[in-house]
Amino acid sequence: MMQYKGYEAKIEYDEEDRLFFGRVINIEDVIVFDGLSVDELEQAFHQVIDEYLADCQALNKTPDKPISQLSSSISTG
Repeated sequence: MMQYKGYEAKIEYDEEDRLFFGRVINIEDVIVFDGLSVDELEQAFHQVIDEYLADCQALNKTPDKPISQLSSSISTG
């Protein structure tokens, strides 16, 4: 599991392709990334999140917030 700016990603390894790949979880938009090493994977994760947030801003779209952040902001009062 990786985390960046409140987003979490599930990480897997493809033995056949010898490649790490990840998918951002707990949001509706689909965001995937990959890398040949852990460092490359982490850099790709940060890059796709930064690009996602920039694209949302350019399109005047509210980015999906991770479900875990949504549930913690729900008021019970």
